[in-house]
Amino acid sequence: MSVSTQPEATDRDFSQATIDICVVDDDPSIVEMLGETLSNFGYRCFGTSDPQEALEFVGNGKGRIVLCDLKMPSMGGWTFLEQALHRDPGVYVILMTGFYSIDSAIEAIKHGAYDYLPKPLDRQRLKKTLADLAQQFDRRRRIHDLQQRLVSYLEFHGIVGRSPAMIDVLEMARKISRHYVNVLLAGPTGSGKELVAHAIHQMSPVANHLFAVCNCSAIVDTLLESQLFGHIRGAFTGATETRAGLFEYADGGTVFLDEVGETCLAMQAKLLRVIQNREIQRAGSPEVRRVDVRLIAATNRDLRSEVAAGRFREDLFYRLSTIQIRVPSLAQRLEDVPALITFFIKKYNAAYGKQIQGLTGRAQTVLLRHAWPGNVRELENVISSASLVSLNDFIDVHDLPEHLQKPERAATPAKFWRPMPLEEVRREHIERVLDLCSGNRVRAARMLGIGRTSLYRYLKREGRARPATGIPAA
Repeated sequence: MSVSTQPEATDRDFSQATIDICVVDDDPSIVEMLGETLSNFGYRCFGTSDPQEALEFVGNGKGRIVLCDLKMPSMGGWTFLEQALHRDPGVYVILMTGFYSIDSAIEAIKHGAYDYLPKPLDRQRLKKTLADLAQQFDRRRRIHDLQQRLVSYLEFHGIVGRSPAMIDVLEMARKISRHYVNVLLAGPTGSGKELVAHAIHQMSPVANHLFAVCNCSAIVDTLLESQLFGHIRGAFTGATETRAGLFEYADGGTVFLDEVGETCLAMQAKLLRVIQNREIQRAGSPEVRRVDVRLIAATNRDLRSEVAAGRFREDLFYRLSTIQIRVPSLAQRLEDVPALITFFIKKYNAAYGKQIQGLTGRAQTVLLRHAWPGNVRELENVISSASLVSLNDFIDVHDLPEHLQKPERAATPAKFWRPMPLEEVRREHIERVLDLCSGNRVRAARMLGIGRTSLYRYLKREGRARPATGIPAA
């Protein structure tokens, strides 16, 4: 049996009028009575004696609140609670029972129930409980709207950030965008260097010209030359037609070279010529062509170390790094994660036709604890896949990729670790270093960062014989 009722009150709060409550009880008379009560309170109500029907109602996202009897012949309240939360982690289940106790109430709350009410239901307590929930829904809606507006305010040419590190990056990008100078963007893979480059171009005086992108690490050197400088017909096997390169294509605009640190020395010499003389030569052609482009390069390497190692031209490095901006990793700007999550949910709601409102509390905890080695790109991929597979209004832990559902536990302390005095820790450390150095005290002293005589004095004070390996007990 199922009963549907519509609210009769006309002065009800808007948030109450938009909340659907599902009543589940094996006694049809209780279902009908509660339906009338809830309708008089100003709520929309769906009632049923079939728990499975109620679960389908919840799974379809129609029931935000469920009043469920604890003892039902076809499905107990505990089982219903577990399955309802699995189908929709954002649902609020209120259990009802004729066998109320404090211990069972605590157990219900621990298992995820919002409240645990004794039968027969106290009308005023029920009204107060539902009013609190309605207020909570309304507050959540307002917070969600504020978050959307905040993200729109924080978005800067596709970049979302309010952390001091990102504010510094965006402020520097804004300052240099007006000047036609070369820029080097340094930072880990996936941190958003291309977005920063695009933002610089969009704010520059040549924003109406082309922005051309080349990933130097994805193309072999022989093809990279053709990609950047172009070639004439017959310049190499397969060159069946004359083609212009990116520098000619983006003449008057901006060329973005991603992972410029991956280029070979020969290619670096040709890039240097473009920067110094504003000239290029198509492969196989003696003709020199003039180009006027702004060069923005990006790398995840330490180019100073690459210069010192002879793998990157020093003159090119200084030419590229007229202005250098370091884009922080996501681990260095964790305060931006909530805003980025909201931004990506909005993006993939539009892409997938979803209406996801956010993440459950436990899913948020998982994402905030993650180290994000893949940076913003990894976070976007996580939200994209979770949005695609989620069937509810809120992304839960089981919607996240498997490696986030079962994160690797931090390394546990050594098996025989125990609290000990500092002097004993010192003694044990010296023994381990001596053992590592096969008893060579000169090497051990150097590794410990102390003088050789200090180590000898320590061993003598400890009354230890000169060991072959390690420090044997006295």
